[in-house]
Amino acid sequence: MSDSPKVVVPRWVQLVVLPIALLALWELARASGKVLLLFIVAGVIALVLNPAVAFLQRRKFPRGLAVLTVYLAFFLALSGIALLLVNPISNQVQAFSHNVPHLVKQANRTLANLQQTLNENGIHAHFIKQGETALQTLGDKVVKGSSSIVSFGGGLLTEIVTAGFDVVLVFVLSVYMLVYGPRIGRIVRRVMPDGDGTPADDYPKLVQNAVARYLGGQLLFSLIMGTTTGLALYVFGLIGIFPDGRTYAVVFGIFYGLMELVPYIGPILGALPGVLVALFNHPLSAVWVAILFIGLQQLEGHIVAPQIFSHSLRINPLLVIFALLFGLHLYGVLGALFALPILSVLRETAVYLFRHLKLEPWEVAQRGDGNPGGLL
Repeated sequence: MSDSPKVVVPRWVQLVVLPIALLALWELARASGKVLLLFIVAGVIALVLNPAVAFLQRRKFPRGLAVLTVYLAFFLALSGIALLLVNPISNQVQAFSHNVPHLVKQANRTLANLQQTLNENGIHAHFIKQGETALQTLGDKVVKGSSSIVSFGGGLLTEIVTAGFDVVLVFVLSVYMLVYGPRIGRIVRRVMPDGDGTPADDYPKLVQNAVARYLGGQLLFSLIMGTTTGLALYVFGLIGIFPDGRTYAVVFGIFYGLMELVPYIGPILGALPGVLVALFNHPLSAVWVAILFIGLQQLEGHIVAPQIFSHSLRINPLLVIFALLFGLHLYGVLGALFALPILSVLRETAVYLFRHLKLEPWEVAQRGDGNPGGLL
């Protein structure tokens, strides 16, 4: 990149305009509520799909037709993925539903053996009846709710799924943003300081690349953790530690990968189904499965996540934590979910402004011989 002259920001702007602008943005975020969040979600979707639209435009597609083609391809791809996954997932959910009565009986036998052992050692505890009742109740609830196990994997999108109007609005907004993308880009370029004219110093492209890096990193992270979980549970089933691991490896792996999209509580939620099913088999199996998930979380926290997100986000981990907490405070789970792509955009904005702006220095008055007070 060639050096371009920096725009000097006057002192009065630093002192007055910048603090007022920051306060105004904060009040806007608080007052706009869900409206701002919907625009942010639509903007992220538009930024993700815009490279495909631009690719078709270079192939002589009109902008509107390119947007329509990309959205059709996007929804067809989602449908194809769903069709590929629905059969193995539904088969495993159905198998689990039929297997629940057997698991309950097995757990009851474990309780009976435990009480017999305690009685032989002089500890007279009468908890079989209570345990059987609790297990039966839990089993009935699991059977009734087993058909919704897969849909629970989309819990991170509950706010959108339960509000169909919001989904349609996000879709319409993202379409408009894509259709008018070049015009929006020109407006942004006029507002921001001029770059050096190369694609590597073009602010809209930098923002688009930042969001794409985040999305690619997040999808790769979920894929790695989901696949690793499924394989580990399958191995546990093969060696007999968790016999049902072979049966439910696919559905538990997909569920864990989806839950990795949810900040903070996702890994815990993703581990619950496997631990609960293992608990039906034998308490010792549940302990081993719990240790497995703890090990996976350590692997993800110390190896996988740093390696992936250090390249995709390029942001200090403390800022990442702050952004997640801030997004969670403002808009709940969805706020935390979109905090990191927003943080990526803010990082690129700060780097770009630092490269092209120069703050007018605040000079300290020097003492002179004819000015004993030192004020000029």
